[in-house]
Formats: sequence, C-alpha cells, structure tokens
Amino acid sequence: MSVTETSSRSTLLPNSRRARAAVVVVVSVAAALVANLVLWGVGIVAGGSFEHTDAGEVVSAAPGGVVFMTVVPLTVGLAVAALLTLWWNGFVRIAQVVGALLPLATIQGTISADFDTPSTVALTLMHVVIAAVVVAALEMLRARD
Repeated sequence: MSVTETSSRSTLLPNSRRARAAVVVVVSVAAALVANLVLWGVGIVAGGSFEHTDAGEVVSAAPGGVVFMTVVPLTVGLAVAALLTLWWNGFVRIAQVVGALLPLATIQGTISADFDTPSTVALTLMHVVIAAVVVAALEMLRARD
C-alpha cells in the first residue's frame, strides 16, 4: 500500500522561490498598471484633464505619467523586496508596511497640486491601488516552506 502526499503549494506559481518572485513582481506590476489605466480612463470620462501647473507651465500627468509612476517605482520596490525576502523571509512584513505607507503618503502631493476634482480623485485612487498591490504581492512572496 502506498500513501500519496500532496503539496500545499499553488500549482499556478513556479516552485523555485526566485522564479515565483519574478512572476509575482511582473504580474503585480501589470495588474496595478491595468487598474491605474482604468482609473485614468474613468477620470477622463468624468471630465478630468490630468493637467496641473508646474513652474508656470501646464503639464499633463497622464497617460505617460500614470504608466511611468506605476511601473518604475513598483517594479523597483517589489524587485528589491523580493530579493531581500529570498535572503530573510521576515523582511516581507517590513516591506509591506513601507510599501503601503509610501504611496499613501505621496497622496498629499496630488491633493496639493492644482488638478481638477476628477483628476485628483482618480490619481488619489491610483496611489491606493499601488499600496494594495504592494501588500498583496509581498504576501504572495512569503515563503510557504
């Protein structure tokens, strides 16, 4: 008689921690980008211009700014956190706190800029999306060994 043992690991993610980390980072960044572009679209439909005045010039914050400010900080932050998590799994909790607080703290810059109301609301929600994605992505990176 034989006993069959099943693994508690997800079959959707690779078994290697490095490969899992790479997949989690890429999928999380893509999900955040899609969500933020949807919010941008909703903001446009609601009448937002996503323009503000900077040093006397009118500057547009979207869509290029939305893409750049979603992809670059999130990719760098999650990649660094993923690497440090491979070294010390306890780093996940620290990274979750920092990764949630930073985008939420930067909402003040959006609010203080002279965006119209639909743009301000959409951009603020984009910061919340980033915070939520960071926490969720890092939770997926926790070792389940």
